[in-house]
Amino acid sequence: MSYNLKKESCKSERFVGGHRLCAGCGASVAVRGVLRAVNDEDKTVCGVATSCLEVSSVLFPFTAWQEGFIHCAFENVAATIAGVEANYKAMKKKGKVKDNYKFVAFGGDGGTYDIGLQSLSGAMERGHDMVYVCYDNEAYMNTGMQRSSSTPKFAEVTTAPVGSEQGVGQMGVGKGQHKKDLTAIIVGHGVPYVAQTTFTGNFKDLHEKAHKAHYTPGAAFLNVLAPCPRGWRYPPEELMNICKLAVETCIWPLYEVVNGEWALTYEPKKKLPIEDYLKLQGRFRHMFAKGNEWMIEDLQKHVDKKWEQLLKRCK
Repeated sequence: MSYNLKKESCKSERFVGGHRLCAGCGASVAVRGVLRAVNDEDKTVCGVATSCLEVSSVLFPFTAWQEGFIHCAFENVAATIAGVEANYKAMKKKGKVKDNYKFVAFGGDGGTYDIGLQSLSGAMERGHDMVYVCYDNEAYMNTGMQRSSSTPKFAEVTTAPVGSEQGVGQMGVGKGQHKKDLTAIIVGHGVPYVAQTTFTGNFKDLHEKAHKAHYTPGAAFLNVLAPCPRGWRYPPEELMNICKLAVETCIWPLYEVVNGEWALTYEPKKKLPIEDYLKLQGRFRHMFAKGNEWMIEDLQKHVDKKWEQLLKRCK
């Protein structure tokens, strides 16, 4: 499909301003981008797991959502939207519904990688015609910035502090485990369309993948890196730069998997060292202290290994 930024920007917003999300938050950018990829003639029903996105966008009596919205429990947004989609198909078959709808579930990494993984797995396996979008800010930001299985190794969060005993056999150096590869886990479900994206350039990658997800029959999954200024500790204006560096360092590669076929959608001309990405975020500040060079080396080796694995899958 062709992408015309000016034309797409003129579409009516399905998620409007006036919400209480922080300046520099990636969640609202992800939602606006994903919903903008729905064709004007189609309507949407969105489910949102309990999260920053939910509590900040529906403060009674106000809402930022302009079409169907369902607030779901932390663990069941995928199951809820799957049920709505199944009901829609039955009503459509009986002629009780005339309009065409797209069904979208939104969850943060806590409600996707962790608490909601069971219902997500079930919805994907059953093949509901829906899109699940994870806006991945790499911690439980809404409840105090605790670690999730999406939190990168060595990142400082409230439940994996720096400079104190963690209780896992090592002194506090941040989280002690690498980030879970959820995108690959969903690929293992045989889903027709799976993609990883974020905010780069003119949003072309995000828009095209979201459009494919909406209009690929069956289940689709989008994993969107969506930085959090408070948890990651960066100035709000650095949002886009951080996303760009996540891609250029290959910490967050851009790719899609269509019917089991892996394909890169962007390959850096020159792969940058991970320090360029890490140094902009306060959660990694301790990694640059004297004597902690081994942390950067350890994480760089992991990123390089994952990148080489991805290249083999795609080529």
